[in-house]
Order: sequence, then structure tokens, then C-alpha cells
Amino acid sequence: MKNIHIGFLIKTRVSELNIDIKRIIKFFKNKYTEEQILEQYEKPSIDSDDLLKWSKLLEYDFFRIYTQHIILFSPLNKEINRNYEKDSKLPQFKKNIYTIEIIDFILELFTKENKSIQEISEEYNIPKNTIRNWTKKYL
Repeated sequence: MKNIHIGFLIKTRVSELNIDIKRIIKFFKNKYTEEQILEQYEKPSIDSDDLLKWSKLLEYDFFRIYTQHIILFSPLNKEINRNYEKDSKLPQFKKNIYTIEIIDFILELFTKENKSIQEISEEYNIPKNTIRNWTKKYL
């Protein structure tokens, strides 16, 4: 999931659930025509309000795809994170939440690509002990 094309993922989920275009239009309260809905499938990104509606309609958390991307590909510098926590009025998350998809991805790097725990830890900024615990629990 390094390159996210959200329109394609939405189209895939619509196909999996076999949802009729008329139901989609009705769900969006006629905000979009059939042509505009089909155009959304071609877009690599969409408005967050629309993404929330798609998530509800399709019963799938599309935002989690972005969260996983951040965890895997954009780890925060610890010093920057400390200053952010002190000054921000936004909610603070105590620890990363690794989904089963992320755990599977990391374990696949370890088992199939023969990457060491040290290499994975450095590349994705995941603590070595966390990776060791995953290997004990899931392998």
C-alpha cells in the first residue's frame, strides 16, 4: 500500500458488495450523478467527507489505509513528536496501533524476504522487541 489510489479501492469494494449505482446516488442524497460517481473511481484521492460517506456505505474503513501508510512509510522523528505532544491541542495517541495487515506485512518481510529484525526496525521505525513478539506469537 505504498501508492494509494482510493478511487480504485472504492470501486473494488463496490464490486465486491455488488452495490447498484442508484443506491450509491441515493446514499449521497443526489449530490452526484452516475457519471460523477464513475469519475470518483478514477481519482487517486477524494474529499475526506466523501471518503467518510464511502466508508459508511461500503462498511469499510478507508481511512485506515492512510493510517497504515503513515505508520509504515512516514515515521515521525521522536524529537519532533515530543514537541508536538507538548504544544498541540489535538488528541494524543499513546502508542501506534498496528493492524493485522501491518503485522502480516512485517512478518512477510521477515520470513519471505529474509530481512532481519534489525533491518525491518530501522526501515519502518518499529521497535525490535515488538517485531520479536510478533514472530513468537504469529510464526
